Amino acid sequence: MKLTFKLYATLTELLPETARNHAVVIDIEPGTSAYDVIDQFRVPRESAHLVLVNGVYLEPEDRDKPSLNDGDTLAVWPPVAGG
Repeated sequence: MKLTFKLYATLTELLPETARNHAVVIDIEPGTSAYDVIDQFRVPRESAHLVLVNGVYLEPEDRDKPSLNDGDTLAVWPPVAGG
């Protein structure tokens, strides 16, 4: 299955050099969770503040559940500092 994985802000440095527009397309197995992908790219879980699947917010308690499907887009933003 194919998944588009996007990282934003300070997390973009964790993407491979082949990334384009903050995104890479990767192969995933059925039953893959958001945290499986986040961990694969060595994104610290505490830095995965805003996690969206196809533009829909994924609650922290659901990020370990198998929830990704072929063609999905998983996007992750870090916490925003300042105020």
